Amino acid sequence: MLKKENRLKKNTAFMATYRNNDTVGNHYTVIYRGKVKKDLATITKAGFVVSKKYHKRAVKRNHAKRLFREAYRLLLKENKIEKSQQYMSLVFVIKQDCLELTFDKCYEMLFKLLNL
Repeated sequence: MLKKENRLKKNTAFMATYRNNDTVGNHYTVIYRGKVKKDLATITKAGFVVSKKYHKRAVKRNHAKRLFREAYRLLLKENKIEKSQQYMSLVFVIKQDCLELTFDKCYEMLFKLLNL
C-alpha cells in the first residue's frame, strides 16, 4: 500500500497538477506532472484517477487504481524512477484499455512512462 505521505489527497492539489499542463502518456494512461521541485528532499505525491465513463462499476475502477498504486509503490521502493521524482506531484489518469491489464504489463508500462 502506498504510504499516506506519498498520496495526493486534496482536490486543489489535483487541479494544480492539471493546470501545469505537462503530460506524458500512451493509449493506457496519461501522467500529469506537477511543478519541478526546488528542494529534492521533499516527497513526490501521486494521485490515481479513473473516470466513471470508462466503467460504471466502482469495483473495476478501484481494481485498476490498486494495480497502478502497487506498481508505482514497487518502482519507488526499487528506486527505478528517479527521473520522475523531480516533480512535486504526479496524477495518473487511467484509460479504459487499462481496466483489463495484468500487473506485469502495468509495471512495465509505468516504468517506461515514468522514465521519459
